[in-house]
Amino acid sequence: MSELLPNYLQGRWQTGSGNGIALFDPVLGDELVRADAGGLDLAAGFAFARERGGDALRALSYRERGALLGAIVQVLQANKEAYYAIATANSGTVMNDSGIDIEGAIITLGMYAELGKTLGDAHFLRDGEPAHLGMNPLFQSQHVQVPAEGLALFINAFNFPSWGLWEKAGPALLSGVPVVVKPATVTAWLTQRMVKDVIDAGVLPAGALSIICGSSAGLQDALRPFDVLSFTGSADTAATIRSHPAVAAHSVRTNIEADSVNSALLLPGETSDSEAFGLLVREVVNEMTAKSGQKCTAIRRIFVPESLYSAAAEGIAAKLATITVGNPRNDSVRMGSLVGRAQLVNVNEGLAKLSAATTVLHDGRKASLIDVDPAVAACIGPVLLGTRDADGTTTVHDTEVFGPVATLLPYRTLEHALALARRGQGSLAASLYGNNTDMLATAALGLAGSHGRLHVVSPDVAQLHTGHGNAMPQSLHGGPGRAGGGEELGGPRALAFYHRRAAVQASTAVLAKLPR
Repeated sequence: MSELLPNYLQGRWQTGSGNGIALFDPVLGDELVRADAGGLDLAAGFAFARERGGDALRALSYRERGALLGAIVQVLQANKEAYYAIATANSGTVMNDSGIDIEGAIITLGMYAELGKTLGDAHFLRDGEPAHLGMNPLFQSQHVQVPAEGLALFINAFNFPSWGLWEKAGPALLSGVPVVVKPATVTAWLTQRMVKDVIDAGVLPAGALSIICGSSAGLQDALRPFDVLSFTGSADTAATIRSHPAVAAHSVRTNIEADSVNSALLLPGETSDSEAFGLLVREVVNEMTAKSGQKCTAIRRIFVPESLYSAAAEGIAAKLATITVGNPRNDSVRMGSLVGRAQLVNVNEGLAKLSAATTVLHDGRKASLIDVDPAVAACIGPVLLGTRDADGTTTVHDTEVFGPVATLLPYRTLEHALALARRGQGSLAASLYGNNTDMLATAALGLAGSHGRLHVVSPDVAQLHTGHGNAMPQSLHGGPGRAGGGEELGGPRALAFYHRRAAVQASTAVLAKLPR
């Protein structure tokens, strides 16, 4: 039996009481480690985090907490080689895809470390200017934001074991809120190793960072009203989380990121030889294949003018045909595996559902896999689907296949295209491609009410844009409706989730005494 990953709770390492759940190499099929959280005293562990970790963090200024994030960055930088090896073994990702997760986490933490310097030596945030409460300006109202006096529980998804932790933990720790992370079990090894390195380095106060590997049973039961909960995963699990008494009865603040059928849209007026057309094709292929399509922001629907449907199908298929799939340890491989055989089953089931309403335009499943046993590896080539009847099918607008799969759809007018994009019922991201700046701006605002982020790509930013699927720390990550209704990142906006807003009504003399 392989090693059991220890959990870190109550300021000490603890192994679960059971045999644990095995984590596998999704390419070779080897058992790597096991995860188990059985027998842990969650209530005591959470109390330790709130009292010891929370008190210690809140005693520091934003500048001092930012310095802690900077110290974490140094620890992660020093151990990157080990993280890449774990990502290859446990997530089956090629080096570039591992970098999206690992380097993305470090960049995000670095940005919040710098934000701490900007916020300076304060211990709370002023929220706007004082407001007069009557004719006499002596009595006024000043809104403030103070750190939440609880803990932040993260129940994370399997696709980003590094970035998924640190993009949340950065704003939480900077805000003065201790963190308990429960990574998705199938890829928990990388998260656990990173937490272990940070704990071993001694850069954080006791109780500021804890990790639980294994089952999530009982986690919400241990939450208290001033805690906050962030979840990334399926809409079905999100519904269960929202119905738990901690949320429904005790109002634990909750941030949800769930399913998202994201779009790429080529604006009217383009031709098959235009630069915008080429940019769309390139980005679609990149989003379908990066991390084997296992990104919550990946492009799932591609909208093009009716006249360009065939050209887009041919252009995307031609580039997909060059993607080599297999063992990420082989230098000739461009795309690695899914995270496991169970995910391969899910992708194939989703493909069967979509295929009933579409035509297969490119089938990467027919290509040979490189340096793997197809009966063992969780590898699948990219699949492009399409239908000329974008209005007649609901399946393509409702179904997210979490793998290297996208569907091509034609539209008649810009208004028609925007209406089709909105049929995703709320998405994390949409990208727009074109040359007409007026039309691009109109389309971006037209989709702003149903999307968390609009990524606008015109030829002048062809070499500058950060990519449809990359959640940059300066921009909002989240989306309305079926995407979960949550908000993360967005620079300093991320701190709001970990603060409590209050109004202080007092004389101007008292308000002047509020520390700067």
